[in-house]
Amino acid sequence: MADLFDTDEDEAEAAPRPLADRLRPAQLSEVIGQDHLLDEEGPLGAMLAGGSLGSVIFWGPPGVGKTTIARLLAHETDLEFVQISAIFTGVPELRKVFDAARLRRRSGQGTLLFVDEIHRFNKAQQDGFLPHMEDGTILLVGATTENPSFELNAAVLSRSQVLVLHRLDLAALEKLAARAESLLGAALPLDPGGRAALLEMADGDGRALLNLIEQISRWTPEAPLDAKTLGQRLSQRAAQYDKSGDGHYNLISALHKSVRGSDPEAALYWLARMLTAGEDPRYLMRRITRMSVEDIGLADPQAQRLCLDAWQTYERLGSPEGELAIAQAVLYLALAPKSNASYTAYKAAMKLAKSSGSAPPPKHILNAPTALMKAEGYGADYAYDHDAEDGFSGQNYFPDDMPRPRLFAPVERGFERDLAKRMAYFNKLRAKRQS
Repeated sequence: MADLFDTDEDEAEAAPRPLADRLRPAQLSEVIGQDHLLDEEGPLGAMLAGGSLGSVIFWGPPGVGKTTIARLLAHETDLEFVQISAIFTGVPELRKVFDAARLRRRSGQGTLLFVDEIHRFNKAQQDGFLPHMEDGTILLVGATTENPSFELNAAVLSRSQVLVLHRLDLAALEKLAARAESLLGAALPLDPGGRAALLEMADGDGRALLNLIEQISRWTPEAPLDAKTLGQRLSQRAAQYDKSGDGHYNLISALHKSVRGSDPEAALYWLARMLTAGEDPRYLMRRITRMSVEDIGLADPQAQRLCLDAWQTYERLGSPEGELAIAQAVLYLALAPKSNASYTAYKAAMKLAKSSGSAPPPKHILNAPTALMKAEGYGADYAYDHDAEDGFSGQNYFPDDMPRPRLFAPVERGFERDLAKRMAYFNKLRAKRQS
């Protein structure tokens, strides 16, 4: 049982094989772009050299060799290769797979179970793998495009090693294209610019590149095609982006950190990447407004107002015109003076509030609307600041037994430089009044 969904062998032989299948590596040394895993010093290379292959989770984008490497690992270790997909496999099918693996084990044959899209199994289904992994019935190789830390059970992760596969860089894609031309027996009808455009269109996906090459190899143009002509003949491949997955969180992180790092060009680029991928502009404006509060704060009080205005402008204009207002907000934030003093002060105040329990305010700042409250000392000796010299009484406003904390520390940038001067002025007056 090499594959749960095997077709008739005669039909499979008769069907035309795609280029990506014909070019599938026959041994691990032929795999392109994942040397960090397969070299002698890499984790898989070391496992094979030591004869101790364990369960692994392959995490990486589509078209980088996850299935191929799993198949070759089974070949290298003389294990039966069984492939299933979490999309099409339910509990009854899993039981059949485990039963067949148990029978093989009794006859001395091990099973490498390759589970594609393993993150799509729910918690109970994932837990179902554990006893079979622990007793050696299967060696699990899972593949996922999503972050395993969030999508896989801790129990599965603790019994597996997570290995990250990289998207193919241009050098790896060029090597793959050359290998395809060798198999096809002809060079692609592209000039240097067209060839460079082809590699960019693949967007790091080896399978996508081979599918494009197979399409182009059927063309018979009178002259090699340039980048413009190639773009007209082929549809630009959509960027890999999942609005609820890693791509979403990685790009918003890149945008936020570019703004925080005062790099307007990088910030604008990541904004454009998210908009091009179809991100909701309202989500972006919520996160951008947060940046103005968290990373700029009172260093530039206008930043938050400008973000809210940009948000309102987008709501009035819609796409695509309103997206220019979002871009302007991003550029303004990137170039604004930075301070997280307000953010830090707020977190410190929250921590202090939780640790101080129910400590009451000092009685002199409590209102006393009844005679009983006055008798209890509410409002006694309160100094009305407007009547005090310099309009500042310097009284204590913290609980009586609490040492005065230092929560807000303005930076010497932007408007907060003025706030720092004001704080120093009031601190000096406070010391004078209390002495």
